Amino acid sequence: MGFKLGIVGLPNVGKSTLFNALTESSKAQSANYPFCTVEPNVGVVEVPDDRLYTIAQREGSEKATPAFIEFVDIAGLVKGASKGEGLGNQFLSHIREVDAIALVLRCFENPQIVHVEGNIDPVRDAQIVDLELIAKDFETVSKRLEKVEKIAKSGDKEAKKEFEYLKILKELLENLEPIRKYTESLPPETLHYASDKLFLLTAKPIMFIANIDEKDLPDGKNNPHLQKLLEKAHKEKIPLITVCAKLEAELSSLGEEGKELLQAYGLKERGLHRVIREGYRLLNLITFFTTNQKETKAWTLVKGTKALKAAGKIHSDMEKGFIKAEVLNYEDYLKAGSMQKAKEKGLVRLEGKEYEVKDGDIIYFRFNVRK
Repeated sequence: MGFKLGIVGLPNVGKSTLFNALTESSKAQSANYPFCTVEPNVGVVEVPDDRLYTIAQREGSEKATPAFIEFVDIAGLVKGASKGEGLGNQFLSHIREVDAIALVLRCFENPQIVHVEGNIDPVRDAQIVDLELIAKDFETVSKRLEKVEKIAKSGDKEAKKEFEYLKILKELLENLEPIRKYTESLPPETLHYASDKLFLLTAKPIMFIANIDEKDLPDGKNNPHLQKLLEKAHKEKIPLITVCAKLEAELSSLGEEGKELLQAYGLKERGLHRVIREGYRLLNLITFFTTNQKETKAWTLVKGTKALKAAGKIHSDMEKGFIKAEVLNYEDYLKAGSMQKAKEKGLVRLEGKEYEVKDGDIIYFRFNVRK
């Protein structure tokens, strides 16, 4: 699958409770003490998408197969992790393996659940996490810079390029700035180097998950902790999703009965659905569909993927013998009512291998593999 969203945060903020609700499991241990999660828990979660089931129903498919995203519950971070405090480097290495970060921040008061910093302040907690990630990135960049500088001085062209990238990154980190803050201003080559070569932690996209109390539902507008965090998120252009992890855990065990409980709290949908969709968006993913009588299936792609690679996602033979793609966008499909009617109205178009697949495309690949 390959798309991983890491659930990160300080101890006792509700990470494991949230993970269990997301994955509808009890994989992650949840307890009132730090580091009850040591090894990361991994869960595969269905991406909620009503389009899939609409297509499957209209086309009479025997089954509908959704797209999935992987969530990783990572042990709680504490101040000084970059210097080995708590689980230290083990924690940071687990973050390095995910594609994006979901930072869970505690926005509820409960004297029975201890906070490692002594009081509730989600803005401070977010800063603690950022500073630890920055410190680790600074260490990574400094060590690499030391090695590359010697090679660059010998006249090696590639080393000279790398040396320039590293100098830029080091300067930002010295100013205690996360690399993600400069995704729009940094040269693409430098950004690519930071994220795909050095795997810097602060280059990863991030979202905030504000964990609030049931009494603050549905919107938390009277929660001062949440309001402070919203200001920070808005200023730094970080997406923020509000959930009540405790309620989400209850809902995950109720099935259809949970709808009544949602309505009682004035909620239209589970917060987890918003978390999953935002994670999907954060990873820059889109969905396309294939459909026939046997199965309608949702497929995950990185935005900007061409039709040839999309065909290979289904089967390598489709990529090797690619001829054309019959494409119909979901909005046109809705208007037409079915694939057959869309074809009759001339809404299905033929696209070549360079076509950039769009979110919501329904595609039938024409291919021929010579034996």
